[in-house]
Amino acid sequence: MLTKTRWAAFAVLLTAEAMNLLDATIVQVAGPVIHAHLPGPAADVPWFSAAYTLPFAVLLITGGRLGDVLGRAKVFKIGVTGFVLASLACAAAPEAGLLIGARVVQGAAAALIIPQTIGLIRVLFDGDELAKALGTIGPVMGLSAVSGPLLGGLLTQAVSWRAVFLVNVPLGLAVLLASRLLREDRAETRPKLDVVGTLLVVAGTGLLVYPLIQPGETPLLAVGAAILVVFAVHQRRTRAPLVEPSLFAHRGFPAALAGSLLFFAVMTGLMQVVPMQLQLGLGVDVRTAGLTLLPLSAGLAVSSWFAGTWLVPRFGARVMYAGLALLLAGLLGALGGYPWPLLGAMALCGLGMGTFTVPFFSTALHRVRPHETGSAAGLLNAVQQLGGTLGVALLGGLYLSSGAATAALGLAAVLTCAAAVAVTPMLSSRPAP
Repeated sequence: MLTKTRWAAFAVLLTAEAMNLLDATIVQVAGPVIHAHLPGPAADVPWFSAAYTLPFAVLLITGGRLGDVLGRAKVFKIGVTGFVLASLACAAAPEAGLLIGARVVQGAAAALIIPQTIGLIRVLFDGDELAKALGTIGPVMGLSAVSGPLLGGLLTQAVSWRAVFLVNVPLGLAVLLASRLLREDRAETRPKLDVVGTLLVVAGTGLLVYPLIQPGETPLLAVGAAILVVFAVHQRRTRAPLVEPSLFAHRGFPAALAGSLLFFAVMTGLMQVVPMQLQLGLGVDVRTAGLTLLPLSAGLAVSSWFAGTWLVPRFGARVMYAGLALLLAGLLGALGGYPWPLLGAMALCGLGMGTFTVPFFSTALHRVRPHETGSAAGLLNAVQQLGGTLGVALLGGLYLSSGAATAALGLAAVLTCAAAVAVTPMLSSRPAP
């Protein structure tokens, strides 16, 4: 395949990544406005976001394995089609219950799309080009996530909350039209789908995530954890595991999962707390709340480029620590007040996030072999979504219970320090033979 065509196909995959991850956060700022237009209980508001992230998280591992079995390009196209149709249903929803139902379908479709991208990228590139492409994934994921509240605020204020979902339609159609550039790819040895493992991981992850969103359901955490233990035992015994056991043969990948959980808890929780503090605590409008995150997005974009082109090639995975240090400084700086101290702190947080994500994702995926691709992509993305949900629940819940952002930002600082400890084993990871 010609170089220009390969990079065009890569752009299609990145657009799909951005579209899906944007949708995970774009409703955060628009939620109160949607609630005002689609009356119902106040408990509906967090579910406008959670109805997407919950099925997204619990089905990602299964989505990755389906790509191994049926072909990644095929599953990718099915997922994009479902995502576009579900987006139209969200935009046309006449009441809150139907909107929440359509969001569930959106999340399930996203779980089919995202795990396929890494495998399809591996078909397009090798050597230095592959490393460069994989290093781009993290910044795109991070920038898409932080741009969600900004775009959601602007569209809601300027047009309507329904535009928040309609923006997916032209993007999705463009991805579908350009998906003919993708080459089919599947595991060399076609694995069987582990149905029992699928049911166990969906039930266990769902029961682990649901109580984080729905107050009063804390006992389900223990049930979810127990089911995941059963899932782990089942994976060791079955001949066709949903998650490749070889991923855990080196401590680098488990460390990446722990680091992803903690980092995205901070990142997503911060994007929840700041707009809440501005709208509920300071009384600013939805557009201003969204624009306050603009320095964060700009900082992430600039530092991602700088880290990918200069820092990581020279200093390698150690750049992760510089990113976490900048993020910690930004979190502490956010305690200084509004507007200018907060805006400067958001820029510093963005610089830290971009500096961290480039070396993190390229290092996390360094050891992944072709037959592990579906499992690795699904598991890494599932943990990211779980981390985001955990961040919203912990940081957002702490803010609502305390009435001040100080406690939430302090907890975010502690989690950032924990992430620095968690990723340490990744420094010794080496490329797979």
